[in-house]
Amino acid sequence: MQLLYFAWVRERIGLPRETIETKARTVAELVAELKAREDRYAAAFADLSALRVALDQELADFDAPLDGVREVAFFPPMTGG
Repeated sequence: MQLLYFAWVRERIGLPRETIETKARTVAELVAELKAREDRYAAAFADLSALRVALDQELADFDAPLDGVREVAFFPPMTGG
């Protein structure tokens, strides 16, 4: 599974993307796995209300299933202008 990180999420983790293998069934389980890895992930995912997630380029919720998902993107909410 490909993970993409944008804006301050990328800055806190220190990577724009990575490929991982996971047993997580939902986005929330994936986030829990990532937070347990290292402090930089814990810092990036400390406040999920400040994050959005997209699964295969479709906005999703953190309780969304990961079955068949190839790409997960994490980013802060966007403001229009």
